This record gives sequence, structure tokens and C-alpha cells, in this order.
Amino acid sequence: MQIFSYMYTDFPLALGYDTSMEQGKEAGVQLDEKEKRRRDMILNGPQVKTIFYIALPLVFYNSLHQVFQLIDTIIAANMSASVVSTVAFIGQIETMLYAIGTGLSVGGSILISRSYGAGNMEKARSQISTLFFACLAIGGLILAITIPLAYPILKLLRMPQDLIGQGTMYFILTILNILFHFINMIYLAIEKSRGNTKTIMWCNMLVMVAKTFFNVIVIVLSKTNTVSVNIAMLLLPVATMGAETLLTVIALRNLTDKKNPFALSIHYCAFKSTFIVPLANLSIPIFLEKFIFAFGKAIVNSMCASMGTTVVGALGVSNRLGGFATNPPAGFQEVESSLISQNLGNHNLNRALGIFYRTLIINLMVAFIFFVIMITFKDKIIMVFAKGDTTFAAEIDTIYTYECWGSVLIAINASVMGLLYGFGKTRISMILNVIRLFVYRIPPLYLLMHFTNIGITAAGMAMLISNGMVGITAGIVAVAFIRKVKKEITKFEL
Repeated sequence: MQIFSYMYTDFPLALGYDTSMEQGKEAGVQLDEKEKRRRDMILNGPQVKTIFYIALPLVFYNSLHQVFQLIDTIIAANMSASVVSTVAFIGQIETMLYAIGTGLSVGGSILISRSYGAGNMEKARSQISTLFFACLAIGGLILAITIPLAYPILKLLRMPQDLIGQGTMYFILTILNILFHFINMIYLAIEKSRGNTKTIMWCNMLVMVAKTFFNVIVIVLSKTNTVSVNIAMLLLPVATMGAETLLTVIALRNLTDKKNPFALSIHYCAFKSTFIVPLANLSIPIFLEKFIFAFGKAIVNSMCASMGTTVVGALGVSNRLGGFATNPPAGFQEVESSLISQNLGNHNLNRALGIFYRTLIINLMVAFIFFVIMITFKDKIIMVFAKGDTTFAAEIDTIYTYECWGSVLIAINASVMGLLYGFGKTRISMILNVIRLFVYRIPPLYLLMHFTNIGITAAGMAMLISNGMVGITAGIVAVAFIRKVKKEITKFEL
């Protein structure tokens, strides 16, 4: 299979080892005792305990983040179903553009984690500074290109005509936040590469609480007729920008603090091929993966819009509800990739694979528990969003009834993504996600829409097929990948 042709090129580099690293050389960068203990636990401590200790703050945040996203959707639903649809449609495009920052942050985090695990702190600091300023420049470039082309972009992506007028201004206000978002993503990626997930949790909680506070103000203004529904909708991205700015202030303060051993410095920037090429090799596939996946979801939204404007909103609500079962495993996945990278940097392959096995079991258990909870209280939760609109409630229920059943299998995919990211095999993860959307989701949706009379049930069935099949496919890829790793490392040792 072609998917495996990207697995190996050379050993030990193929396993994530960087032979240019000199173990233990920290030069002028000195860690405090707390960070030394955390690093020792990551490299030598009990694996399950380490996974939970590092991951629980992110899992808690991801679950809480899903609650706050639902609150955002409820706020939008209080305005109108068309507002929900506009927010859902723009959300996919926003994800497409933010994919650039995601790619850089994940790719950079992998490299920083390896340097950190190898004990080469001087190199880690250089990578952090280079990554930050590169991401800042790219964010500014995106703003310069995207804002003037906002309307043509929405037109190209076939946003429904009755939404595109207010959607254009909403889109522009959303994109203005990109610089703040990029800075925050890089800062949090740096903290994750050091295993400092508690800081990530508290920072993100600050953003969520602030955003919800600002959003409540918006809904109050709307309900009291102080502002129109259209103006209130435009204030939602402004509220997001205000919340993100708070975190940006914290990030810049910490990143420039002289007490921080990895403080930003233009003098530490190294725009050299030894960093830029590996960063590009890791980041570009992740960017393409996120961008193409979000682009595909925008296509799905466009297809669903042909069944009615509110169907897009129903699909968005269903995705939010599905996130209760899928977001906790995503938190374990983020930590899994970082732990694997650090242990590969420390030349400990068995421990890296052990972290994957344990994370997979944990993710399956967590996804099942959340699945049971969500399926039990499904009807009551849906009515919160429908606000008495029985038609809208029926649309949400029809889609989510199918989507929820794929939540356990998608946990396998999350764990395998963490494995592939940790090993730096981002091209394989990209291929898996492209298959997920353009093989397992869009074609079935098209066939169900055009060759059956099941209506919006097609959207739910397509979600079930894609999430279930990618979980199975990811499991097969993981088995083949691990066998190949063990076989090749045995040859290398011989």
C-alpha cells in the first residue's frame, strides 16, 4: 500500500532520533527543579501515571471546551437558526485557515519535544524562538491576503446566498483574530512540548470564561433589543478576539520573561535548513491534513445546505454533541504525541510504543463512557438547542442518532494520530484524514442523497460511515506501522 511508502527513509532518523543532538548538553539553559522532576517522570516514571498526570489537565480542558462551545451554539440558537448555520459554515473555513498555525505548532512541538527529551536545551530554545517569529510573519501574510478576498472565498465555497451577506462581515471579523490565535497556539505548543499541561489548562480556561462572559453580554444586548440580531452575531467574533487577546498578553509576558529558560530572543533564531526543512516536512502534511479536512467539511456543509438552510446548523450541533465523546481522547492524543517524541529523543523506543498502547486503552474506555452518557441524555440535550423548534430538533436528532455510534471507533483514530505525530509520520496521518473525508464521507453522502429518499438521514449515516471506517483503517495502519518499526530497528541493531 502506498500509505506505507512514507514510513521509513533512514535509521535512526526514521524513528525520530536526531543524531546531531548531544545528550545532556544544556549549555546556558538551566531548568528549575520542578521542571527537572517533570522531565524525569516523562522519561522514566510509571507510564500510566505519567499519561494521566500530564494528560488530565488537557482532557479536562477539552471536555470543558466542548461545554463552552455548546454554550456558544446555544447563544447563537437564541438568535436564530440562520445564525447557527452561518456560524457553523464560517467555522469550517476558519479551521482551514487556522490549519497553518496548527501545522506549525504541532510540527514545532514535535521537534522541540525531541530536543527537550534529548537534553539539548540550547537547541530547544533556538527552535522556540525561530518557530514563534516564523508563525507571526505567516499570520500577518494570511491577514493581508484573506481579508480583501473574503466575499469571493465564501462565494467559491458556495455559502448559501441568504447567509453570504452577513457571513462576509462575520468572516472578516473572525479572521482578524488570527494573529492572536497563532501566538497563543505557539505558546501552548511550547508548554506542551515541556509537559507543562497545567499551564495550558488554566490559560485556556481563562479564554473560555472570558469568551462566555463576553458572549452573554452579546445575548443580553440582543434580547433587550439594544442591538439587532445581525449586529449581535457580528459581536460574537469580537468577543472571541477579546478573550484571545487576554491569553496573548499572558503568552507574550511569559515568553519574554528573563526567568524563563526558553525566553524568546531574536538572537536565538536560526532560520537554517537544519530546522526549517524538518519543520516543513512535519508541518506541511499537518497543515494539508487540517486544511483539506476542513475544506471537505465545508463541502459537506454545502451539500447539506441543499436540503435546507437549517440542516447545516443541525449538522453543526450534532458535531458539537459528538465532541463530548471524541474530545477527551483528543486530549490524551495531544499528550501522547509529546510523550512519544520526548522518549524518542531520549532513544527509548519501547517506552514510546508503551505509551501508545496504554493511551489507546484509555481512549477506548473514556470514549465508551462518554458515549453511554450522551446517548442516555440525548433527547434532553437536543431540546436545549431547538428552543421549541420541533423541526430543527428532529433534524439534529436524525443526524446525531447515527453520528454518535462512531464515537468509540474514532477514539482508535485519535490514538493512532498521536502515535504517528510522535514518530513524525505526519504524511501518513494526512493520508488517513483525507481518506476519512474524501473516501469514507463525501462519496457515501453523495450516493445517499442522490440515489435514496432518506433525506437528512444521509448526513448522519455519512458521519457514521466515515468515523467508523477511519477508526478501523487507523487500527490496521497502526499494526502495520509498529511491526515495521520493530523489524527495522532490529535490523539497525544487528
